[in-house]
Amino acid sequence: MNNISVGVVQMVSGTNVAENIQSMQRLVRQAAAAGAEWVVLPEYWPIMGQDDTDKVKVAEAFGDGPLQTALKSLAAELGIVLFGGTIPLQSTDKAKVLNTMMVYGHSGELLGFYHKMHLFGFVGANESYAEADTILRGMDVPQLKVDDVSVAQGICYDLRFPEFFRAQLPFDVLVLPAAFTYTTGKAHWHTLLTARAIENQCYLLASAQGGTHQNGRRTFGHSMIINPWGEVLACLPEGEGVITAELNNDFLQSVRSKLPALQHRIL
Repeated sequence: MNNISVGVVQMVSGTNVAENIQSMQRLVRQAAAAGAEWVVLPEYWPIMGQDDTDKVKVAEAFGDGPLQTALKSLAAELGIVLFGGTIPLQSTDKAKVLNTMMVYGHSGELLGFYHKMHLFGFVGANESYAEADTILRGMDVPQLKVDDVSVAQGICYDLRFPEFFRAQLPFDVLVLPAAFTYTTGKAHWHTLLTARAIENQCYLLASAQGGTHQNGRRTFGHSMIINPWGEVLACLPEGEGVITAELNNDFLQSVRSKLPALQHRIL
């Protein structure tokens, strides 16, 4: 892996898709202007609807639609790799979408895609979520190479399932768009991110939604870039913005040579 400058975008997406596209474009351009060669967007960046079914109404066919056009055009314009957070794609069930991360290369070409596999469910004192009501889960463990770098992918709730990332080994970078709730994020977000980076001895790029949305939902934010030793290189607690860092191959290799835990796996 060569050294790579990366940017991670945090948003507080609203109910208006056109406004969210404009915010996304502005923030990605900000990251590119800061030198980022790879840029990561959060989960649900195009819409945090008033109702969960709102995303079904704006779902696109694979390979066609304004959300996909905006992403690939921006990647080509800026000459970056753009990990497109998640967008809603049409599925075989008309009442449900695929929650999908599309990855576009420096010329706007589609490098890969991943449909979220683990669907979030939570019942608390004053909040409840059931993604399976409006999302059809993906079936395939992703495999991705970007600029000759092996990259693991996950989306939000996937973070809680370490075996999912082990199934993607070997990789040097883990990319995770998310929209963690404030309740679960405050309790577990940092711990889970750090654990995934340490146990897989990889760089981790976590792009989050971070604030109180128009629909009243509050997300935890704290987008982070974490190194293979578990150190946080950059963090944005709340609000929209961009964080940047450099992924250093020498540091990655030194961690793996000093503590060759990946080579010591038994199971």
